[in-house]
Amino acid sequence: MSNTRIKTKPAAHAAVENVDMPRRQPRLAKIPFLKIFVAPEAMAPVLTGGEGTATAGAPLDVPPFNLPGSRLRSSPSAAARGWYAPSLAGAPTTTRQAEILNTGIIGAPTGIEGVVNGTDNLSSTMICHDAPTAYNMTPRRITSPNVLVLGTVGSGKSSFTKTVLVMRPLLLRNHRAVVFDKKDQNGEGEYSAAARRLGAEPLQFAPDGSGTRLNLMDPFIAQGTGLQGQMLLINAVARIARNDLPASEWEEKATRYALQNLFAEMEAKGTTRAATTADLLPHLGDVPADQNLSDLAKERFHQAGLSIRFGLENLLETYAGVFDGETSRDVDLAHKLTTFDVSQLPDDGPAVPTVMAIGNMWLMGRLRQERGYITNVVYEEGWHMIGGPSARLVKANQKLSRSLGISNVFVMHKGTDIPEDSPGYTVVQEAQTVYAFRQDRDEDARWVTQTFNFAPDTAETLMNLNPGNCVFKYGSNPETHMRHIRSDWEIDVTNTDEAMAAGAATA
Repeated sequence: MSNTRIKTKPAAHAAVENVDMPRRQPRLAKIPFLKIFVAPEAMAPVLTGGEGTATAGAPLDVPPFNLPGSRLRSSPSAAARGWYAPSLAGAPTTTRQAEILNTGIIGAPTGIEGVVNGTDNLSSTMICHDAPTAYNMTPRRITSPNVLVLGTVGSGKSSFTKTVLVMRPLLLRNHRAVVFDKKDQNGEGEYSAAARRLGAEPLQFAPDGSGTRLNLMDPFIAQGTGLQGQMLLINAVARIARNDLPASEWEEKATRYALQNLFAEMEAKGTTRAATTADLLPHLGDVPADQNLSDLAKERFHQAGLSIRFGLENLLETYAGVFDGETSRDVDLAHKLTTFDVSQLPDDGPAVPTVMAIGNMWLMGRLRQERGYITNVVYEEGWHMIGGPSARLVKANQKLSRSLGISNVFVMHKGTDIPEDSPGYTVVQEAQTVYAFRQDRDEDARWVTQTFNFAPDTAETLMNLNPGNCVFKYGSNPETHMRHIRSDWEIDVTNTDEAMAAGAATA
């Protein structure tokens, strides 16, 4: 048999093997001791998408972390001793893509001055703010120390007010708080337990007259704002008692003349006790004899005084023991926390706004003698003060309040309760610190957004806030989504759902 070599053709469907041809080495690779600086060539195997002949050699996308690492540099012995790490070939990129490698740091929305409010939901940084502290800084961060807290029931505004605006500022030097406590909790105001823990007994007002008494004619009122302030208070209380009927020019003149006659009479008699509302009533209706008035004018003047008199008499008769005598001796500012407990007074009627109005004027007169303190005055259900006749008192005494170190805090459910043409709306607009908790209605959320110049999309955020979360803004700074944080002790003190919890436990 002869040795014959037979040539065969390769199969048509045989897979083609792709082999990476080595590239030409650079010149340094041939020089001793310098070749160690030459970057190795990373030889990646060709990955195919399948085992069949139809897909052989087709590339397959794989995640980068599944690819094998590059080779070490030329000297394995040097690499083993840790002289250098593997060298990877870079990839071209752009500044738009590479900026993720150097992320920006979100700054805290506030400094560290004041008291801790909570944490910023965006940057997770601490938020510190105290309206009087920000007002007294150089330069001033806000132009008004007044604070507004808005939020529907169950949004967390009550616990926030107790901790951030009442108890935490008490830790600061020369700070104290006065609270008009409206919310009932176990038969008394919700601040009563906190006041007792701080060594103060709440000033409780009862509709049967068994509690604290406030005098509409208290001497501190005239000492704080003079005869003009006393007259404004009487007109405001009379308007409250007469279902928001404002006093006419004749009624204001009759009130002023009655006050002048009362003080002149007490001075002539040498009376040492304080004047009361009952002392003023007989003079409401007096007609001046030294003025050239016609008989018709005298009768009109007399009737104007009687109109104010009848309104005040109805108030004294309805709430006997609350406004019909001298101010109780326990009404004092001897403690860091003073609470006016009006939780047992009826929601409807003149009692609550009258106590707030008298207490506000009494406080300014008292603070004239005790300067050097920062006082947070908290009005729960604050629309009684800025949504009714008392708003004129607050607006008229804005400058005096700042000079006496008063920071008015108005707590209410929604701002739409305040008419835009009222003096109270001006007071709201002047507030430079706003805490807006959840708003259930779209018009209430839009009111907050428009009144305080929030971003347009904040209205939707306000309607979806979780309890304990709020939108915070101070001065001209942009608003911040904040989460209120409390300690275990604060949670125990500020719990306002004890009755609901007890009901759930016994169910």
